[in-house]
Amino acid sequence: MKVRPGVCATFGPAPIERLPGTWAGSDRAPAWHLGPLRQSACVTRKAEAGTVQVEDMHTGTIALDSLSGPFDLQSTVESGQSYLWDRPDDRMYDETGVHGGDAWYETVARADGALEVARVRQDGDRLVWESSTDAEELLRERLRLDDDLAAIRAAVPDDDVIERAFDAAWGMRLVRDPAFPCLVSFICSAQMRVARIHEMQRSLERAFGDTVEFDGETYHAFPTPERLAEATEDELRDLGLGYRAPYVRDTARMVADGEAHPDEALDLDYEDARESLTRFVGVGDKVADCVLLFSLGYLEAVPLDTWIRTTIEEYYSDCDRGNYTETSRAIREALGGEYAGYTQTYVFHYLR
Repeated sequence: MKVRPGVCATFGPAPIERLPGTWAGSDRAPAWHLGPLRQSACVTRKAEAGTVQVEDMHTGTIALDSLSGPFDLQSTVESGQSYLWDRPDDRMYDETGVHGGDAWYETVARADGALEVARVRQDGDRLVWESSTDAEELLRERLRLDDDLAAIRAAVPDDDVIERAFDAAWGMRLVRDPAFPCLVSFICSAQMRVARIHEMQRSLERAFGDTVEFDGETYHAFPTPERLAEATEDELRDLGLGYRAPYVRDTARMVADGEAHPDEALDLDYEDARESLTRFVGVGDKVADCVLLFSLGYLEAVPLDTWIRTTIEEYYSDCDRGNYTETSRAIREALGGEYAGYTQTYVFHYLR
């Protein structure tokens, strides 16, 4: 595992909060105010068994009233969109329909080949974070803090179900996870509860992910495609992946060998992008839509899983066209067109 010299890369039980992250190296100026930042001189030293130990951290706050619309951390990271976050109190996905909590959340991200650790919690009208580096770009990217949530809500239909769903979790945002971990997470999602999907990803991290020690704790990054490509089917089955094990291994091999990458769907028209993702082993239209929505920024994508199909049956029966493509087109229109994915995420969180 590689950690950039002089950069802190882990976090543990400390009086600070955590945020989801993807350091993307954005060249855009931040649209929100970053509160007081303390940058300590980081001390990095080699730990045991190939782990890197890092001390000290960066800390800061983000004023929520500087964002375009409200923000709620708990519903954003515990709504079944992302499985790359965890809670140090081990209560991630203990409950459904959560909103308004103040728990700590933590994640490990890769930035320019190095591992970065971030944790965050919501404290009233601000986010408090601590990280192994300046977490501004990570939080902005992963939590979609630039989205104008009020404008998005104003642009979608105001029928009774949608209004109740938005009211129940107002402030929840979509996430923007890195594509490969998102793809693997949703390959694992078939016929699984969100808590079980989350535990599968933790198991993959513990077994195959690079490790970082920070603040007395050991953290595991999501495995690289190369590392998962080396895993045997039996090893993956032993982690509880079941019949999904060869799908994960073979998809990882496709990426590691340069045969295909989920990022290649970017900039394609929506339905072409969905078709591009179905090249991967174990990926059908629904999993492809999840990756488009929760990683690649296609806000119109509506994954037609069991919950959404039940919603269509009960509330939008005219949208059921008997096949995925046509039903998808109809429900996207009913849920707001270009922001239909936002709407379905609120409805999913509300009705689940």
